[in-house]
Amino acid sequence: MRFVVYGAGAIGGLIGALLAEAGEDVLLIARGAHAEAIRRSGLAVESPEGRRLVPLAVAEGPAASFHPGDVVLLAVKSQDTAAALSALRQTAPPSISVVCVQNGVDNERAALRLFADVYGVCVMCPAAHLEPGVVQAFSSPTPGLLDVGRYPVGVDALCSALAAAFRAATFESVARPDIMRWKYRKLLMNLGNAVEALCDGPGRLELAHLAGDEGVACLRAAGIDAASEEEDAARRGDLLQLHAVGGHRRAGGSSWQSLQRGAGSIESDYLNGEIVLLGRRHGIPTPVNALLQELAWERTLSGAGPGSLSTAAFFERLSEG
Repeated sequence: MRFVVYGAGAIGGLIGALLAEAGEDVLLIARGAHAEAIRRSGLAVESPEGRRLVPLAVAEGPAASFHPGDVVLLAVKSQDTAAALSALRQTAPPSISVVCVQNGVDNERAALRLFADVYGVCVMCPAAHLEPGVVQAFSSPTPGLLDVGRYPVGVDALCSALAAAFRAATFESVARPDIMRWKYRKLLMNLGNAVEALCDGPGRLELAHLAGDEGVACLRAAGIDAASEEEDAARRGDLLQLHAVGGHRRAGGSSWQSLQRGAGSIESDYLNGEIVLLGRRHGIPTPVNALLQELAWERTLSGAGPGSLSTAAFFERLSEG
């Protein structure tokens, strides 16, 4: 099968590069200066072991003709999913398999509206993309965990094939019939992404815990089952070993990177906003997540860099209601 990686940022770019190095046929869909850099020199992969260039085919939009058996790895940020799916629909057959390699829990549902075969991947991968043509992998020797399952439930032959391909590309991966339980656990963890992106100073851990408590309450009220903290800890074990890359530690996660790059959008509407949505549906107050969502959008529009707000200022604004 050919992997069409739609979104060649930190996660999509790294997965595409490592799949290609493992001998898989890979096409990256990227845009602008990032696409041009990959086309000119290959994708630079920086890791604790050093820097290398990986030659990869790249296009700036979905391929005009898809091959039988192609698999789309949808790796755009959640706020870009609707546009990506619309573009795919114009060129891809309805029978194409769409694999959501993304944070959040809304992407699979959106994909299933247009395509019959949809899969979810629970991504645990400390990577970064801050400049065109470059991705960084901070965990070694295992770059990340990519458990996969059919959406909404189940495991089939493609799940097993995907897990095997990910493992051959040095990721840890298993096929799971209950993949959304694990993605909801990851959602709870990702509620702290906005805290990391927005806030500086002491109190960030407390704030992330408050956001997580609201998330747990909303999932419980909605009757949504999430994998437990104990299950998550057992799954991770000591597989993710973080190291410096080029003498630097990973500065921040995906939302932090969006503000750092001045990307003009941020995924908080699909992380903190998912909890806010559930809270409004089920009568659960979510003031912390609502304010994180609001401030993330404000900082994105203003072009402010990460860490532009003190936690004291956040709590003061929170107290003002």
